[in-house]
Amino acid sequence: MKRFRFDRQAGKEIERFDSVSAVFSRIVRTDEPVSIGCIHLQAGGVVGYHPAVCPQLFLVVSGEGWVRGEDDQRIPIQAGQAAFWETGEGHESGTGSGMTAIVIEGERLDPQSFMPLLEA
Repeated sequence: MKRFRFDRQAGKEIERFDSVSAVFSRIVRTDEPVSIGCIHLQAGGVVGYHPAVCPQLFLVVSGEGWVRGEDDQRIPIQAGQAAFWETGEGHESGTGSGMTAIVIEGERLDPQSFMPLLEA
Protein backbone atom coordinates (compact mmCIF):
# COMPACT_ATOMS: atom_id res chain seq x y z
CA MET A 1 0.00 0.00 0.00
CA LYS A 2 1.18 3.51 -0.81
CA ARG A 3 -0.19 6.63 0.86
CA PHE A 4 -0.51 10.09 -0.69
CA ARG A 5 -1.51 13.67 0.12
CA PHE A 6 -4.07 15.79 -1.70
CA ASP A 7 -4.60 18.46 0.96
CA ARG A 8 -4.23 22.20 0.35
CA GLN A 9 -0.48 22.13 0.97
CA ALA A 10 -0.03 19.53 -1.79
CA GLY A 11 -1.77 21.72 -4.36
CA LYS A 12 -0.95 24.76 -6.46
CA GLU A 13 -2.54 28.18 -6.27
CA ILE A 14 -4.99 28.84 -9.11
CA GLU A 15 -3.89 32.15 -10.59
CA ARG A 16 -6.05 32.22 -13.72
CA PHE A 17 -9.68 33.25 -14.25
CA ASP A 18 -9.53 36.00 -11.56
CA SER A 19 -9.33 33.26 -8.93
CA VAL A 20 -8.80 34.24 -5.29
CA SER A 21 -7.57 31.97 -2.48
CA ALA A 22 -8.10 28.82 -4.56
CA VAL A 23 -5.82 25.78 -4.62
CA PHE A 24 -6.04 22.79 -7.00
CA SER A 25 -4.65 19.40 -5.94
CA ARG A 26 -4.18 17.02 -8.85
CA ILE A 27 -5.24 13.46 -8.19
CA VAL A 28 -5.05 11.39 -11.37
CA ARG A 29 -5.32 11.52 -15.16
CA THR A 30 -6.06 8.48 -17.28
CA ASP A 31 -6.79 7.60 -20.89
CA GLU A 32 -8.49 4.38 -19.79
CA PRO A 33 -12.02 4.04 -18.39
CA VAL A 34 -12.30 4.52 -14.62
CA SER A 35 -14.96 3.97 -12.02
CA ILE A 36 -15.50 6.72 -9.43
CA GLY A 37 -17.64 6.26 -6.35
CA CYS A 38 -18.13 7.58 -2.83
CA ILE A 39 -18.08 5.51 0.35
CA HIS A 40 -19.88 6.83 3.44
CA LEU A 41 -18.84 5.07 6.63
CA GLN A 42 -20.76 5.83 9.80
CA ALA A 43 -19.08 5.65 13.22
CA GLY A 44 -17.81 2.09 13.68
CA GLY A 45 -18.12 1.37 9.94
CA VAL A 46 -15.81 -1.05 8.14
CA VAL A 47 -15.30 -2.04 4.51
CA GLY A 48 -14.18 -5.62 5.06
CA TYR A 49 -10.94 -7.17 3.92
CA HIS A 50 -10.92 -8.07 0.21
CA PRO A 51 -8.55 -8.05 -2.80
CA ALA A 52 -8.57 -5.03 -5.11
CA VAL A 53 -10.08 -6.05 -8.46
CA CYS A 54 -7.90 -3.40 -10.17
CA PRO A 55 -5.75 -0.49 -8.99
CA GLN A 56 -7.77 1.48 -6.43
CA LEU A 57 -7.27 4.98 -5.01
CA PHE A 58 -9.09 5.73 -1.73
CA LEU A 59 -9.28 9.51 -1.09
CA VAL A 60 -10.59 10.59 2.32
CA VAL A 61 -12.59 13.80 1.91
CA SER A 62 -14.02 14.08 5.44
CA GLY A 63 -13.56 12.47 8.80
CA GLU A 64 -10.85 10.05 9.75
CA GLY A 65 -10.26 6.36 10.21
CA TRP A 66 -7.73 3.71 9.23
CA VAL A 67 -6.62 1.64 6.27
CA ARG A 68 -4.56 -1.50 5.99
CA GLY A 69 -2.95 -3.51 3.25
CA GLU A 70 -1.97 -7.16 3.38
CA ASP A 71 -0.43 -6.93 6.83
CA ASP A 72 -2.57 -6.54 9.93
CA GLN A 73 -1.35 -3.02 10.70
CA ARG A 74 -4.09 -0.39 10.76
CA ILE A 75 -2.65 2.92 9.58
CA PRO A 76 -4.46 6.15 10.50
CA ILE A 77 -5.85 8.19 7.61
CA GLN A 78 -7.67 11.51 7.57
CA ALA A 79 -9.23 14.04 5.20
CA GLY A 80 -6.70 15.14 2.59
CA GLN A 81 -4.89 11.79 2.55
CA ALA A 82 -5.21 8.83 0.21
CA ALA A 83 -4.33 5.13 0.09
CA PHE A 84 -3.53 3.24 -3.12
CA TRP A 85 -3.80 -0.51 -3.60
CA GLU A 86 -2.59 -2.50 -6.62
CA THR A 87 -4.61 -5.21 -8.38
CA GLY A 88 -5.04 -8.23 -6.12
CA GLU A 89 -3.73 -6.47 -3.00
CA GLY A 90 -5.81 -7.30 0.05
CA HIS A 91 -7.11 -4.27 1.91
CA GLU A 92 -9.60 -3.00 4.45
CA SER A 93 -10.74 0.38 5.81
CA GLY A 94 -12.74 1.56 8.78
CA THR A 95 -13.51 4.36 11.19
CA GLY A 96 -14.45 4.92 14.80
CA SER A 97 -16.03 8.33 14.25
CA GLY A 98 -17.17 8.44 10.60
CA MET A 99 -15.40 8.92 7.28
CA THR A 100 -16.28 9.70 3.67
CA ALA A 101 -13.98 8.67 0.81
CA ILE A 102 -13.97 8.95 -2.96
CA VAL A 103 -12.85 5.69 -4.59
CA ILE A 104 -11.29 5.73 -8.07
CA GLU A 105 -10.68 2.37 -9.76
CA GLY A 106 -8.99 1.87 -13.11
CA GLU A 107 -6.39 -0.25 -14.85
CA ARG A 108 -3.79 2.47 -15.44
CA LEU A 109 -4.03 4.62 -12.32
CA ASP A 110 -0.72 6.22 -11.37
CA PRO A 111 -1.38 8.64 -8.50
CA GLN A 112 2.34 9.02 -7.87
CA SER A 113 2.59 11.01 -11.12
CA PHE A 114 0.42 13.76 -9.58
CA MET A 115 0.30 13.47 -5.77
CA PRO A 116 3.14 13.57 -3.26
CA LEU A 117 3.70 10.47 -1.15
CA LEU A 118 2.68 10.81 2.49
CA GLU A 119 5.70 10.48 4.75
CA ALA A 120 5.39 7.71 7.33
